[in-house]
Amino acid sequence: MKTVCSLLIWAIILCFFSACDKSEISGDDLSSNNLKSGKTVTVTLPFEAYFTGEYMYVGPGETCKDPQFLQVIVDFKGTATHLGKITGNFDFCCDAESNYGPTTSFMLAANGDKLFVSCAGRVIDGRLDDHPEYVTSYWRDPFVITGGTGRFEGATGSGMTDDYKSSLDPNSHHHWKGEITLLKGKR
Repeated sequence: MKTVCSLLIWAIILCFFSACDKSEISGDDLSSNNLKSGKTVTVTLPFEAYFTGEYMYVGPGETCKDPQFLQVIVDFKGTATHLGKITGNFDFCCDAESNYGPTTSFMLAANGDKLFVSCAGRVIDGRLDDHPEYVTSYWRDPFVITGGTGRFEGATGSGMTDDYKSSLDPNSHHHWKGEITLLKGKR
């Protein structure tokens, strides 16, 4: 009976592992014979970023084709999964109704690898019930990952922003959540 139970347990475990697809490959699998074969493997992983932006410029800009739009440049610092500590930049246009984007943006990892991202949407005055009392305006819009350099070359992905401005400081506060698909192996 013990032998039958053991075989059944191993059969169940084998079924779980054989049901995984390429997007579920773990980091351990990336260093195994899968990559030694020279094949490129795509891996989709959770992505999260927390960062605070400092407004560097708000005014007329060459990149905004419509004179009613203002150019906004924001430098930011924070952390992001797969990048660690980050710095970065947003450069976008905003109209009088608080519509913004698309942004030309990047996140820079400490080793110099860049992740290119973009978002567009609308800033809304006020706050939602789940925001802290000090939130003065917010934006929850989709973002896309459009590529990168180094280990982020060919990266794609998407998610949602959860960003706001505060009465406590002049900065923008950002929390992004989504997925990133990375290329692993020979390119």
